[in-house]
Amino acid sequence: MDTLANMLIAIKNAGLVKKASVTMPASKLKTAVLSLLKDEGYIKTYHVLDGTKPTVEIVLEYKGGLPRVHDVARVSKPSKRVYTGVKEITPTKYGHGMAVLSTPKGIMTDKQARKEMVGGEILFTIW
Repeated sequence: MDTLANMLIAIKNAGLVKKASVTMPASKLKTAVLSLLKDEGYIKTYHVLDGTKPTVEIVLEYKGGLPRVHDVARVSKPSKRVYTGVKEITPTKYGHGMAVLSTPKGIMTDKQARKEMVGGEILFTIW
């Protein structure tokens, strides 16, 4: 099961039905991606709720009544990993979206990866 893809689709679908927040199981990868999405303005905030099974509550961001996350596409899947070098990283949706990469320096956007001169696994694109 691809838990990262489930989280991204849940965020997209919750935005389409105008929900304020969405809750799901937490993991280190999910919280790293959510931190990046918060910094880039795609979500308002997130809270990790401790308990017997840790969960994360994601508060969605809206702009002019429309969800900030219009669509998301998973690039690297568990069945087929997609890696790229720094020279092959291209802008997403003519610069209006972003790609999220898993690099040796951590989870970062395509712009950050080009600035740091590092490539890695393209996890997903979002716009």
